[in-house]
Amino acid sequence: MKKRGDYMESIFLFIGVYLVPILSIIFCLNLVTIIKKVKKDEQTTVNTIWLTTSFVLITWSIAIMASVGV
Repeated sequence: MKKRGDYMESIFLFIGVYLVPILSIIFCLNLVTIIKKVKKDEQTTVNTIWLTTSFVLITWSIAIMASVGV
């Protein structure tokens, strides 16, 4: 019988394998877009929000996976 911790490890392993690469792509694309917009003196609010959100989720996922021991 599986314990609750086993399910949590599976969830965070799934996040680490599938979600973090997608968030990394979002992070990189928004970073490039922000750099281009700053050069042209355009608004970067939406891209900054996406960049910050993806960075926080990547960092959070890595920290949780490390604490769980995945």
